[in-house]
Amino acid sequence: MLFLFSVYLIGSVGLLIAGIVEQRRHYANLHAIPQRVLVNGIRGKSSITRLCAGALRGGGLTTVAKTTGTAARFIHPDATEEPVYRKFGIANVVEQIGIVRRAAVYRPDALVIECMAVMPALQEVNQTKLIRSTIGVLCNVREDHLAEMGPTLDDVARSLCRSMPVGGICVTAEKERFGILQKEAAARNCELIYADPETVTDEELRGFSWFTFKENVAIALAVAELLGVDRKTALQGMYDAPPDPGVLSVEKYRTPQGGRLRFANVFAANDPESTLMNVNQLLGLGAIHRPLNVVINCRPDRVERNGQMGQIVPDLAPDTVFLIGHPTKSARDGIPSDWAGRVIDLGGDDRDADALTADLLAALGPDSSLVAVGNIHGQGEHLLKRLAQLPPADAATVIPAQRTRSTDPGDNDQ
Repeated sequence: MLFLFSVYLIGSVGLLIAGIVEQRRHYANLHAIPQRVLVNGIRGKSSITRLCAGALRGGGLTTVAKTTGTAARFIHPDATEEPVYRKFGIANVVEQIGIVRRAAVYRPDALVIECMAVMPALQEVNQTKLIRSTIGVLCNVREDHLAEMGPTLDDVARSLCRSMPVGGICVTAEKERFGILQKEAAARNCELIYADPETVTDEELRGFSWFTFKENVAIALAVAELLGVDRKTALQGMYDAPPDPGVLSVEKYRTPQGGRLRFANVFAANDPESTLMNVNQLLGLGAIHRPLNVVINCRPDRVERNGQMGQIVPDLAPDTVFLIGHPTKSARDGIPSDWAGRVIDLGGDDRDADALTADLLAALGPDSSLVAVGNIHGQGEHLLKRLAQLPPADAATVIPAQRTRSTDPGDNDQ
């Protein structure tokens, strides 16, 4: 018994020493990176991470970045990138330690890294133990992850604030709950800076070949200014930055019936507010047009979200609403009864994807638009794959935008 206790004690001491050594090594790697920018919020984190990194690279700063969106990426100082390897494909905040270690090898001026924690306690650990950012970004507060950070949007705002750097600086474009963020920042002796989207001109946005919001650009410009990069240089760096794989685009297809179809994948928006913002911007730009059709993909573990997508149908005012995935009833119950005549239920996850896609395309007009909303997993992925096999009406293009929200499919869990 004494022997077993001795083995247990020695093993415990060994683990403690190893932990201390690893912690000190990690802190040494952090100290090798003078500026660390941690990007948090509900929507747009991946795009903002890329914009900030591009702006800083444009200013001549050696910059490493890491995103956690549609596909997690490690972005080298020369803007080349590679997927982040995850054992068994499972994301864990501890992977940030390895990212910092890889980044420190470059002896960079800055690391821009996306927050990958959802639980408030883990957001705080991510900041205080793993990244220790000098500049925080809190892009926005949206209706998502309410089970973990809610139940109210005010609670979500306070939860996100746990990633603010104590004694540091935080940049935000969140206007509606700026007062809450300000109180939380003051409690942490953190300077809160509001990045005003209206300072970004339409002309400046036209320089992008991909979709992004003025809010995202304003945040990146504010971060660049804090690190000594002038506006013109920062913007050029952002123009040159590669977009996130989940960037919003509009594809133009020719249907089997000979019709023309403009298709917008808005799955990654994932929450009602962002979904409406994306669709309205696309309509405003003429990237899509009416007659407008909407397909809502449902997931069994997102029943509440399915219903929320149904509830915004009157705001979208589509000609037809297609329901796919499972359970479609959860979305149908959210659609007001006076819209019932425009709903076509194409069945659940057990429906053959080829037959489902064929039925959907057959119900479209000769020249119409289709917007996919909800959540991508399941039948949504099958639908995208089938649509991508359609012949292009002409060259499929990414539409330059005046305004849009680049979404975080990484939050499309998503």
